[in-house]
Amino acid sequence: MGKNDEQRVAARLAKIMAMICVRNSSLEELHAGQVPTTRTGDYSDVFVVDADGRRIPWPDVSRIDDDEMRALMRDIVNRLYTFHICADAPELQAEVARWMAVASRWDEPAIDPKMLAHGIEPR
Repeated sequence: MGKNDEQRVAARLAKIMAMICVRNSSLEELHAGQVPTTRTGDYSDVFVVDADGRRIPWPDVSRIDDDEMRALMRDIVNRLYTFHICADAPELQAEVARWMAVASRWDEPAIDPKMLAHGIEPR
């Protein structure tokens, strides 16, 4: 398989794993809810008032607590593990085919320079 073919396959795999294992995880529950209105477009005009009366600018608000992050990461790891273990299962292949139509409309992936900063080299 040539480098272009490898990159195409890796891009499709990255998109479908992101869709099935991350997007369709408990992340959806965290994503649900009301989105605040902003007139500035950058949310600098949005504040959260907490139970102690602190007025916290929206960009400074933690939107996920430690317990939610732990639960989310467990869910994602379990889904990624299941994806790899069941990769050849016809039922998972059917899910991949169903969701690929959506994921294929996403932007093409790019090499993450933050990962490369740790000495990882793309093939």
